[in-house]
Amino acid sequence: MAKDSDIPDRKDWPKPAPAIRDAATLILYRQTGGVVEVLMGERHGGHAFMPNRYVFPGGRVETGDWRVRDAGPLQPHVQARVAKSCPVSRARALAAAAIRETFEETGLIIGRPDPSPGRPVPEPWKEFFATGNAPALDVLDYVLHAITPPYRPRRFNARFFMADASHIQGQITGSGELLDLRWLTVEEARKVDLPRITEIVIERLAEIVERYRGKDHPVSFHFFKHGKQYITEE
Repeated sequence: MAKDSDIPDRKDWPKPAPAIRDAATLILYRQTGGVVEVLMGERHGGHAFMPNRYVFPGGRVETGDWRVRDAGPLQPHVQARVAKSCPVSRARALAAAAIRETFEETGLIIGRPDPSPGRPVPEPWKEFFATGNAPALDVLDYVLHAITPPYRPRRFNARFFMADASHIQGQITGSGELLDLRWLTVEEARKVDLPRITEIVIERLAEIVERYRGKDHPVSFHFFKHGKQYITEE
């Protein structure tokens, strides 16, 4: 299968390099009989970015994510980890975006009853709040940071969050953006077409779930510089 490590010749890179946009991804996981599963879907073949690849729900940050009210703020230790690479206000917007995008792509709600029902909400959040819920940022953990390489047609400064499936409400009802939405074990995920960064998460999944959940931990930062891929600790 194709890998992100298969770097095209520099002359074939987009010119000018695409602008980098903030984005957030949510790794939803569950444990069944001691086996860890994650929710993934296949990106539609018509997408310019990562078509036909299996990914976690997620997408870019919208203006409304900065000012949406929540049913519980990021836990202080999680907020502090995200805020190592951005202002606190952006850390909150990233977490909100992860929940909103997951709802839009899967129909699943990570939230609790709206603390101020009837008050206005940002346009991208209207369908979410119509369920009677506000996003529960406090159930998220932060596990990985990655910037898309410059040879991709779209570039994102992406933060990967994680949440236990016990916090989910609703049933999977895909929007069409992610196809074949389903729970996959590590072994099953290895058999589908994955972006390199998603493959890295899958290979570390047991460690992320077992060692990192609810604990303070380092966050790995993946980025591309001078033609090489680097991994550091954030």
